[in-house]
Amino acid sequence: MGTIRRILFTVLLCLAAAEGFAQYDYLHANRKVIPGGYDFWVYTPEDYFYTQEQTPCIIFLHGASLCSSNLNRSRRYGPLDAIVRGRQIPALVVVPQNPGGAWNPKKVNDVLEWTKEHYKMDSTRVYVIGMSLGGYGTMDFAGTYPEKVAAAMALCGGCSLKDQTGLGQLPLWIIHGTADRAVSVRQSQTVVEGLKVKGLDTRLRYDWWKGASHGALARVLYMTKTYEWLFSHSTRDPERNVNTVIDIQQGDLKNAYGDMIRDYADPEVIDD
Repeated sequence: MGTIRRILFTVLLCLAAAEGFAQYDYLHANRKVIPGGYDFWVYTPEDYFYTQEQTPCIIFLHGASLCSSNLNRSRRYGPLDAIVRGRQIPALVVVPQNPGGAWNPKKVNDVLEWTKEHYKMDSTRVYVIGMSLGGYGTMDFAGTYPEKVAAAMALCGGCSLKDQTGLGQLPLWIIHGTADRAVSVRQSQTVVEGLKVKGLDTRLRYDWWKGASHGALARVLYMTKTYEWLFSHSTRDPERNVNTVIDIQQGDLKNAYGDMIRDYADPEVIDD
């Protein structure tokens, strides 16, 4: 009888351990942890348990429609929503909540530094991606801290920085639709033209998608190729070369959700 009990105890212990590993995939809400700073989510992928120091980090900056003091609002679209829908993103995904107004590069950096302090990550593989107001935030942050950002992707945004030379120091992909009525494509084109004039466009990619609306570009945030492109860069690359092999075309929008894992379990949400 003692032997049977020992076997049952061992089985239960193994099941408990397996369950613990499965629940390592979670979303953690961080409120008021940075005085005067942004509240933010941190998504931790299941693989983080095994490969902490090698885990890249993605910062997503949302658009004006999601500005709020309600942290849950920032999950309505973007990488966190993509994960819930079945997109596997093997990275820490950090999503600050902007209560209103322009994104503040220093406050975004404060979130990044807090995350570095509390999570193990590959600091040479930090990426930023944003849309609309978040597209502005992406370029403002990347242009302010180019040495910290391995690559950036700005969708239908622009740049508020007076000195935009920092944007020429890292791989940057700008995408904007020509039929955008919320943020004119000229906002992105002006950035590109300015970098070209200064000869700072060697690490730059840009696409003007004919007839694409403002909202259409949100689908880019759900594509596998988007994250593959980001992950292909590292600040360890002394040349900071931009990947031009992985391509995202306007026609890919219709298949943005096609290869998601439908039976993917939703991450556990820890909302303190």
